[in-house]
Amino acid sequence: MAAQCCCRKAPGAEAAPARPPPAPPPALDVASASSAQLFRLRHLQLGLELRPATRELAGCLVLELCALQPAPRALVLDAHPALRLHSAAFRRAPTRPGALAFAFAAPGPAAPAPPPPACPGAEPACRPLAFRVDPFTDYGSSLTVTLPSELPAHQPFQVILRYTSTDAPAIWWLDPELTYGRTQPFVFTQGHSVCNRSFFPCFDTPAVKSTYSAVVKAPSGVQVLMSATQSCYVEEEGVFHFHMEHPVPAYLVALVAGDLRPADIGPRSRVWAEPCLLPTATSKLSGVVERWLSAAEELYGPYLWGRYDIVFLPPSFPIVAMENPCLTFVISSILESDEFLAIDVIHEVAHSWFGNAVTNATWEEMWLSEGLATYAQRRITTETYGAAFTCLETAFRLDALHRQMRLLGEDSPVSKLQVKLEPGVNPSHLMNLFTYEKGYCFVYYLSQLCGDPQRFDDFLRAYVEKYKFSSVVAQDLLDSFLSFFPELKEQSVDCRAGLEFERWLNATGPPLAEPDLSQGSSLTRPVEALFQLWTAEPLDQAAASASAIDISKWKTFQTALFLDRLLDGSPLPREVVTSLSECYSSLLDSMNAEIRVRWLQIVVRNDYHPDLHKVRRFLESQMSRMYTVPLYEDLSTGALKPFALEVFYETQGRLHPNLRRTIQQILSQGLSPGTDSDTGTDRDMGAPALLLADEAPGGGLSLRDVNVSA
Repeated sequence: MAAQCCCRKAPGAEAAPARPPPAPPPALDVASASSAQLFRLRHLQLGLELRPATRELAGCLVLELCALQPAPRALVLDAHPALRLHSAAFRRAPTRPGALAFAFAAPGPAAPAPPPPACPGAEPACRPLAFRVDPFTDYGSSLTVTLPSELPAHQPFQVILRYTSTDAPAIWWLDPELTYGRTQPFVFTQGHSVCNRSFFPCFDTPAVKSTYSAVVKAPSGVQVLMSATQSCYVEEEGVFHFHMEHPVPAYLVALVAGDLRPADIGPRSRVWAEPCLLPTATSKLSGVVERWLSAAEELYGPYLWGRYDIVFLPPSFPIVAMENPCLTFVISSILESDEFLAIDVIHEVAHSWFGNAVTNATWEEMWLSEGLATYAQRRITTETYGAAFTCLETAFRLDALHRQMRLLGEDSPVSKLQVKLEPGVNPSHLMNLFTYEKGYCFVYYLSQLCGDPQRFDDFLRAYVEKYKFSSVVAQDLLDSFLSFFPELKEQSVDCRAGLEFERWLNATGPPLAEPDLSQGSSLTRPVEALFQLWTAEPLDQAAASASAIDISKWKTFQTALFLDRLLDGSPLPREVVTSLSECYSSLLDSMNAEIRVRWLQIVVRNDYHPDLHKVRRFLESQMSRMYTVPLYEDLSTGALKPFALEVFYETQGRLHPNLRRTIQQILSQGLSPGTDSDTGTDRDMGAPALLLADEAPGGGLSLRDVNVSA
């Protein structure tokens, strides 16, 4: 049987590592309907068939479980109305998990769609189980499977579910026209935060981790990739095999399939992209990813996941990047900007330690992943690009944080690091700039308490070693911190109050302290000086002085920060906008989309009609929500709304249906700030045009400010 390697070592090529010891029962997660506290999930197996013609995924799921108490009455899993369950069955688990042997049926020429793949193993050993599906929230359902009454504790058993998924929030089907090559269909999944319950029934909570395996059948010519440590393609069977040897939460099980080609960019990294994008992606990242990984290993210990590959997705990908283990998903639109590309990928690299290896156990403490990953990202950039660049990028993000603070008000409950998640609320609504930047400031504060960034790096290395492949709460981090630095315990009888941990975690408003960014003054001072010139009197003199400053030599983050300041001050006096256009408009036309979209927002917010044709041209060429939504938000709020409608009706056929619905809602009635009409997710509300991890339109905000990693 010939097996062709498609991205990583083949399953079974090496002895499987010993399974980790049983984890304690997970904390109660109000975003999960599951009975995860009653079971230990040992492994999950997926048999999947991709059916792009009907936008349907057919699946067989095998959950290998142990009951923590004898005779549990039922197993409750998170599911979704998009999942149609066909059958449930029970069987005793084998002593050693066997290889997957899913059977895929093919329809005849005029036959209906085939059933989901048959599950592995001898059918007579399976016992049918009763099940029911009940409403849970607007982002999911509960699936209750009745278990045999005699089930003992701590003995492995399997529950086998056959299902199909159609129109699932986690599964994004793209027609060939929405890809760059326009020849093959494309599909990807996006599980963060609670979408993967529409991909497969699961314990959809970050508190539960397990290893997983998958067998995937796809149409001929379609390459399938998953977030797995091992993979291969078995040509005779026409199926892809995957295995993830380390425990991961459900939201990090990810799949992408399409016309994708690989190119090596380092000893343990390759990029995957559509053929026309591959040369650009390779040239941008060749050699540098290994440099980033090596810097991270010097700081935080060995990279645990084997390979670090990157796949570039079409512009319909709803976020900037996602830290799926072994296979980071990145939107191809970001290839235009070298600096944004570097920062976004380094952030995802940092998640390999903070977020993937050590995960927040509850969505109420997402800062444990995002704040630590942002801190680690900036330590990596300091090591590789110097302190000045890191301070510039930090100033840019903190500028966005304060913008969000002004919009929300200092008493907004979402500005807390530990936000109370109420039942029924989608946890993605808690994802905002505070998760990243206030979380980063708190971690920076901890590093200053110990007085030595290198010693703090040593602590974080020990923290990862202690908690790798598990899920933690804030108390775990803080207890480990005080144990590593016992001298800090002695500074106060009430160390929590004396060290202000409680205020950092539970106070609303901006960070209690921010880092010293003076090392970046050589890059930030010119930005502030130029902004002051454009807001000074008299304008003629100021414009003459400003025109002498050559911003074409600036870094992208400098120009973006300057334009964000102008956006904050919009609407500007008419003569200022006219002079700005005369001075910069042609120059900005040649810059990347991160810069152009900011200038075009200035054009829109100031009703500057001479440059309006550039807004039209930009929207005609963009299919990404990170660049279209901010402009449509601004266009829909004033006299330019008819122009927005005209452009939208001309271009809507080139947009993904989800993005089309979002823009239609913006144009028809507008959205409340921070709510995504498609994914129900919060936006970073950062720079006037920034797309966050699970962005959403509204309020003149955007996600590009955030290191979107869901």
